[in-house]
Amino acid sequence: MEQLSTHDRDLILLEQLEQSPDATQASLADQLGVAVGTVNWHLKRLIAKGYVKAKRIERRKLKYIITPEGLALRASLTLDYVQNSFRIYRLVRQRVLEAINQAKAAGWRSVQLQGDGDVAEVCRLTCLEQGMLIVDDLQAPLMRVNGLKIFVEWNDGRQIPDNEK
Repeated sequence: MEQLSTHDRDLILLEQLEQSPDATQASLADQLGVAVGTVNWHLKRLIAKGYVKAKRIERRKLKYIITPEGLALRASLTLDYVQNSFRIYRLVRQRVLEAINQAKAAGWRSVQLQGDGDVAEVCRLTCLEQGMLIVDDLQAPLMRVNGLKIFVEWNDGRQIPDNEK
């Protein structure tokens, strides 16, 4: 759960518990890539808020039950996650379109693309949609992805962030 907000962590835990109510804290920690203590803290908080109940099924084994309030929270967190994802997608897409327009205004119909991950994939798909070829030509402008920023670097060394024209 690297660099996730508490809401994201709650959503992931609620989803995991819904799928596997008999999951142990250790197995949840393994699945999520965090320490058992982190899972314990989040579960205690969710229990204290009434979103999850813990039922002892063996001496050292608990079963976690998501309450109706927990189901409502999961639905709300899922909606928030989807809305935030679309907001980020629209932001990235706008920035890519601005970068493409910069390159087209300078007479280019192709760019190099540097970066990986979801943002770079949005760049790639938007370029294809807009008729902008992605090439390995070192003379073509470089569209560089850095986090959520997209920079256009010209072969003369100039660098223009898409949102600071």
